[in-house]
Amino acid sequence: MIAEHDWAAFDAVEEMKDHWDRPGWTSSTRAYYWMLTFPDAVPLIEHAGQCQKELRHLAFDDIDADGLHLTLGRIGRVDEIDSGHLDRLIAKAHERRPECFTLRAVPLTASRGAIRYSVAPWTPVLHLHEALSAVSAESGIPPRKPTSLLRPHLGIAYCNRPIPADVVREAIRPLRGLDAVDVPVRRARLVELRREDRAYRWQVVHSLELR
Repeated sequence: MIAEHDWAAFDAVEEMKDHWDRPGWTSSTRAYYWMLTFPDAVPLIEHAGQCQKELRHLAFDDIDADGLHLTLGRIGRVDEIDSGHLDRLIAKAHERRPECFTLRAVPLTASRGAIRYSVAPWTPVLHLHEALSAVSAESGIPPRKPTSLLRPHLGIAYCNRPIPADVVREAIRPLRGLDAVDVPVRRARLVELRREDRAYRWQVVHSLELR
């Protein structure tokens, strides 16, 4: 149902946009985020690589194997969060951490700015987001986005120019029949995120081991 809903939403898009045309982001911007990252998820990495190879003619910006991620939420810019807030955030997150779970990456859809997997189930991701949002509030950091607005997804390539969405739909439609990939989620990572050229890079500040 999630995959069908995501495809229906993309089917309503007429033109994709340049993902990198984002006000407020510069080469010097640094911000803290909670993310799920997948450096050891070999089946996912290989699957994403296969899809990227099939879509190379679109000339999008592929997300590197070590850059695959699911964004849980922005905490704040580095210059907004002092070390005391960060220490409290990490300590409280440890107290509230939920259990490990398994995500399924379901090929393949897109949004206005990226080609991506649908992911399911949403429930454990939403519970994790809800817990981390509560932790932010308890640590004196205003939550950035309510859990009700979170739409979990996992990108593989960013759109780098305006392009008719029909072109992208035709390219990814044959890949929607590929098998889904199960990905164990054992930790969430607090990272310091930056942009380098047309890619996101990060430094891990803390790995929150789930129960």
